[in-house]
Amino acid sequence: MTKDKSQQGAEATPSPEELRTRVEATREKLGETVEALAAKADVKARAQEKTTAVRQQVAEKSAQVGAQLRDKATHAAHAVQDRTPEPVRAKAVTAGEQVRDKAVHVAELARDKAPEPVREKAGQGMRAARANRAPLLAAGVIVALLMVRRSRRHR
Repeated sequence: MTKDKSQQGAEATPSPEELRTRVEATREKLGETVEALAAKADVKARAQEKTTAVRQQVAEKSAQVGAQLRDKATHAAHAVQDRTPEPVRAKAVTAGEQVRDKAVHVAELARDKAPEPVREKAGQGMRAARANRAPLLAAGVIVALLMVRRSRRHR
């Protein structure tokens, strides 16, 4: 009924091959655990990952908002243009041309008299304006139309 101690020990003692297999499995688990802990402890890498993710979200949201603004500005410009009588539009075009001519003249004067760092900043501004022409033109048309309407009210 009772088992012999020698038989019990023989069953309980693993073979050297089983021990090697267990040791190897334990080493792999321990290595994975250490890697996971090291990744959690690497605050700099985690912060960089979070920063990258936030930057990407901001860039996507900025592009989306920019597209919405361009669409709304274009829509507003068309709405104002559709509601504005032809003589007012003609005056707005004339006023726009005059403003553009004056701006070119002032730009030439400024370019001739401005120091180099100021010219570089102005060049950057010009490139940004060229990249966003549609919203700027729409805003310019709206401003010109509002100025013409305001001048008519004061007469």
